Amino acid sequence: MPDIVPLPADYAAWLADLKARIHSAQQRATLAVNRELVLLYWQIGHDILDRQNREGWGAKVIERLAQDLRNAFPDMKGFSPRNLKYMRAFAEAWPDEPFVQEVLAQLPWYHQLALLDKLGTADERRWYAAKAIEHNWSRNVLVMQIETRLLARQGQAVTNFPVSLPKPQSDLASESLKDPYRFDFLGLTEEAREREIEHALVKHVTAFLLELGAGFAYVGRQVLLTVGGDEFFIDLLFYHLKLRCYVVIELKAGAFKPEHLGQLGFYLTAIDRDKKGEHDNPTIGLLLCKTKNKVVAEYALSDKAQPMGIAEYRLVESLPAELQTSLPSIEQIEQALADEAGEDEA
Repeated sequence: MPDIVPLPADYAAWLADLKARIHSAQQRATLAVNRELVLLYWQIGHDILDRQNREGWGAKVIERLAQDLRNAFPDMKGFSPRNLKYMRAFAEAWPDEPFVQEVLAQLPWYHQLALLDKLGTADERRWYAAKAIEHNWSRNVLVMQIETRLLARQGQAVTNFPVSLPKPQSDLASESLKDPYRFDFLGLTEEAREREIEHALVKHVTAFLLELGAGFAYVGRQVLLTVGGDEFFIDLLFYHLKLRCYVVIELKAGAFKPEHLGQLGFYLTAIDRDKKGEHDNPTIGLLLCKTKNKVVAEYALSDKAQPMGIAEYRLVESLPAELQTSLPSIEQIEQALADEAGEDEA
């Protein structure tokens, strides 16, 4: 049995550093390969589009091109007629090559397909592409955010942040809240009570944090506050890493009522006095209710000095019927490409 050589004292730290550097190099290599592939696909699509416009190429030419490219590069996938048509659509949707090189090439090809298939305007595609890059969304998360209409919901909560918080914190806080929030992943009916919703949200906290958005960290449920010897319990408490503040979330299973803000304001005061650190910003409150009258909510917030927002939640929500039938899922897209690849190999 070989002798066990004692390791230097700093060996573990050095090994961890080496692992991190190797992992980083692997990631850079993967990103470089993806970048070259996306740019290649754009260039092929641009050439096809250009020749179709100049020479009137039809579908038969694309079929022939696909076959010739597969024969020339038998080990390289992605040259099916369907994918060549996606390359053409990709180049047509993004005519600005520098933008493709500098921004879009950061996203994998299947992200590009989701942007093409599920969004109808360049502005929407730019917004979701930027968010996917900023938050490092997987393809499935990107599709989920598109299908749940994040762009239409983000920054839509009724708040008093412009007057209760300084810039730029007020802008970031407003952008961090949505309306409505989707809790359809909980599997609850519309008649669910507040405690049932709280319990389900904590049970599915990963999905809940994804719905809340980037920056939220879960602190606890039914957080105990002791004020003057009396006990009070906050429904849900979070900390926002970018805003550097606590976020109190209160759930109401019915319609919004102005008196709800009194309770929320009390909780904000207690958190600011008992939990807020020296470098933390003022605590923010978010009241989530089943329904709200927007005018009533605006009136109720108008005289409040503490930063608060009011939004609705949806326990059961799906895409409009017309969109459900017209938008292919990413799985359907992948399966179609895989089927064509299988036919090519056969």
